[in-house]
Amino acid sequence: MNNKVKISLALVFLLLVACAKNPFTGKKTMAFVPNSEIFPTAFQQYDQFLTENKVVKGTIDAKRIESIGMKIKTAAERYLVANGNAGYLKDYKWEYNLVDDASINAWCMPGGKIVFYTGILPVCKDDAGIAAVMGHEVAHALANHGQQRMSAGMFQQVGQVGLAVAVGNKDPQTQSLIMQAYGIGSQLGGMLPFSRSHESEADMIGIYLMAIAGYHPSNAVQVWERMSQNSNGNEPSEILSTHPSNASRIQNLSALVPQAILEAAKFGVTFK
Repeated sequence: MNNKVKISLALVFLLLVACAKNPFTGKKTMAFVPNSEIFPTAFQQYDQFLTENKVVKGTIDAKRIESIGMKIKTAAERYLVANGNAGYLKDYKWEYNLVDDASINAWCMPGGKIVFYTGILPVCKDDAGIAAVMGHEVAHALANHGQQRMSAGMFQQVGQVGLAVAVGNKDPQTQSLIMQAYGIGSQLGGMLPFSRSHESEADMIGIYLMAIAGYHPSNAVQVWERMSQNSNGNEPSEILSTHPSNASRIQNLSALVPQAILEAAKFGVTFK
């Protein structure tokens, strides 16, 4: 068996055995690295981040971040239990912190470690806006997007090795051109669309969670309208970005609002 066949079989084997199921979408996802390895590292990195940045404690805003975060977590638990995934969050260690930083950003590490920057609060505007952003960030952790990105990166590297073996008998200049083309093509045609799909998936899961938590899902649309106004049109081309454009997100979230209201109604949550 030659090297090309071995590498092809290895790729197929990885895809067959290293998969997990997203409990929110039902999709099979790549999981080459288990959460049992990812979570401890993420928790250490989170703790290190907190020691190196100015964490805001005891203020009204800091308490809002924690309170709303707990409501989103509870919404996730209710959803998962109702859909037969009661033990899904057993290894998550939720923590919510507000950090004094002008960046318009928030993030959630694998395993439920969340940071909001003070700079994003004016864009959030109110509790419902915070819930929209919180739902989106929590959704990344719930859907194991960090694990999937790591797995996709590994898959990309294996493909690169396989291609290097396949073109090993060509002249160096041709090899270089082929490898460069693979790098650009796998990024534009693979990794970036993969990342954008994660953002859209987190928008969908997040808007459901905020609705189940009692916040009207239309507020998610309003957050991204304010985000768009704040950017003043200075966005990278969507095809070259890890995120969908603001316009795409506004359109997609607007279409999801009625579905999120119906989802919340299953849990006894209604809106006027």
